[in-house]
Amino acid sequence: MSGVDLIFKVAAIGILVAVLNTLLVRAGREDQAMMTTIAGLIVVLLMIIQEISNLFETIQSVFGL
Repeated sequence: MSGVDLIFKVAAIGILVAVLNTLLVRAGREDQAMMTTIAGLIVVLLMIIQEISNLFETIQSVFGL
């Protein structure tokens, strides 16, 4: 996955979570809005952790560690 693809995926998840959060808050479901926000954050963090893992693997292969 290239850097631009990752940025677009994170932005798309952010927009989707923001819309869902707004809709749920206006419907009076603040608890579900918070859970949606936390779920979106976890998904993005997992994507970023995977990319950091790939970075470390690349560094190890370049330096022969």
